[in-house]
Amino acid sequence: MTDPAEFWEDRYRSDHGRVWSGRVNPAVAREVADLAPGRALELGSGEGGDALWLAERGWTVTAVDISQTALAVGAAEAAARGVSDRIRWVQADLVAWHPDVEYDLVTSAFLHAPFEFPRAEILRRAASAVAPGGTLLVVGHGEAPMDAGQEPGSGHRHAAGGPALPTPDEVLASLDLDSAWRVETNAEVERSATLPDGTVREVIDTVLRMRRAAP
Repeated sequence: MTDPAEFWEDRYRSDHGRVWSGRVNPAVAREVADLAPGRALELGSGEGGDALWLAERGWTVTAVDISQTALAVGAAEAAARGVSDRIRWVQADLVAWHPDVEYDLVTSAFLHAPFEFPRAEILRRAASAVAPGGTLLVVGHGEAPMDAGQEPGSGHRHAAGGPALPTPDEVLASLDLDSAWRVETNAEVERSATLPDGTVREVIDTVLRMRRAAP
């Protein structure tokens, strides 16, 4: 059995204080650019690249992640950028954590793990926290990520040892949303990614953006 908290703490402690680039995910930037700032929830925020980008554009963000190490990196960067007052960092296991308010934007980017966990249940719970008129954005890997032991572009839809990587249609079906929701983006999108050796490859992201009808 894998202990999720221990797994992610080990992951974030192993890369000299930073695992990711600190930049916003391109799909998040693209899909959120036309939204008016409000209250946002980010699930699996990691070191906070998306949360920081949102805060700098006027959003008030709740960033939730299981790793205190990752959150500490994000909080330090928020202080350096002058947006600490716009981000609340919450250390919690999303399997058990429940939102207690509604949000204008709920976003999840690359909420995957190399072991089984109830991703669909977490996303359904997140959808219930979207305010009327608000947006749910789910970005995922469309094929095995570069650190999963597969070559990008190979088309493998499983991370090494982990569950299947769903298509946008499969994510949509798993959410089981009612008629109050409208799909605005349902796509598999290529982006350039840099391997550790500096090689640039095209990889596939899945993007699903939905709007909840206003009353």
